[in-house]
Amino acid sequence: ELAVCINSFLAGLPEIERRVFLLRYFDMASLKEIQEKFHFSDSKVKTTLYRTRKKLKTHLEKEGY
Repeated sequence: ELAVCINSFLAGLPEIERRVFLLRYFDMASLKEIQEKFHFSDSKVKTTLYRTRKKLKTHLEKEGY
């Protein structure tokens, strides 16, 4: 059930946000690797990940997790 909930959350994200999140937390890419891949600054990567984690937390709480 949790996997289905997380997958539905990820499916609803904008593509770049989803790709950054998946690279970091599923492919275990470093922040530096993500910066180079997307040509983002360090702060852009960190901010994107922080905001996505907050959205995920809200989504999981809403679903009862």
